[in-house]
Amino acid sequence: MWLSSKHQKRLLKLVSLFSVVRGYNIIVLVVAQYFVARYIISIEQSWWDILLDVPLFCIVAASACASAAGYIINNFYDAAKDQINRPKKYLLEHLISQQLQLILYLLLNMLTLVFASVISFRAVVFFLGYIFAIWLYSGALKKLFWLSNLWSTALMILPFGALSIYYRNFDSFILYYAGYLFFLLLARDIIKDLENFKGDWVQRYQTLPVVFNNRITKGIISLSFLFCLFPIYYLLQRSLGIMNYYFMASIPYLGLLLLLLWRAKNQTGYLWLHNMIKFWVLAGVFSIFLIHKSLINF
Repeated sequence: MWLSSKHQKRLLKLVSLFSVVRGYNIIVLVVAQYFVARYIISIEQSWWDILLDVPLFCIVAASACASAAGYIINNFYDAAKDQINRPKKYLLEHLISQQLQLILYLLLNMLTLVFASVISFRAVVFFLGYIFAIWLYSGALKKLFWLSNLWSTALMILPFGALSIYYRNFDSFILYYAGYLFFLLLARDIIKDLENFKGDWVQRYQTLPVVFNNRITKGIISLSFLFCLFPIYYLLQRSLGIMNYYFMASIPYLGLLLLLLWRAKNQTGYLWLHNMIKFWVLAGVFSIFLIHKSLINF
């Protein structure tokens, strides 16, 4: 049975909202934080203990709300650029007015601080800093040469720092895994600049492809891929069970990404690379479930 026009509009607005807050990324963030808490930081606890841990829930909820708010404000500042680079996506996401988006941005940030206040005053300060850092990136730093990519990537990794602080656990695995993700996500962020070159150039964003050229930018992305190998080397020195196979597979996968990077010539090619990195990050998140498990006992 076909939906009525009224229900279709509501459904489209829900899809629009999911796109604006990058619902996929938020879901991955939530799953990743719970997996890190259960299988890396607090392995002695059961899933029930983890899921019923109120402070942990508040950290995850605060991270999700702050990140969703960040995507909204980023979307707000990038509206003119997205109209050039992604006209269909722009039309979908602006089914929700910018005024309503800003209201949602404020509400989500307020919710972030409410959740943080349940944990501690230090958590409130941490998330206040995180909210400010996201706003600073979206409003000012995003147009600055080079710094924007480093800042953006650091913002993606930072929520996991909140987990380490809460559990007071700074295991070397977390540092090396964060380093691996940092360089992989940095490469993805710069590839997005290649993908969005036209809009960045028109709006005078000082991205690497605009300041230099595609060849130099690809060289920097290649270095970022190569830097992933350093944390991979140290992670493979540890006994991580089946998860070791993920890091072993990462080496030829990075080689494939490198090959496709230098063959990519247009927006479609860069979009494929972008999505392939997203897939591999997602695979890395779910591979955490396999840590300390052997093929014999799996």
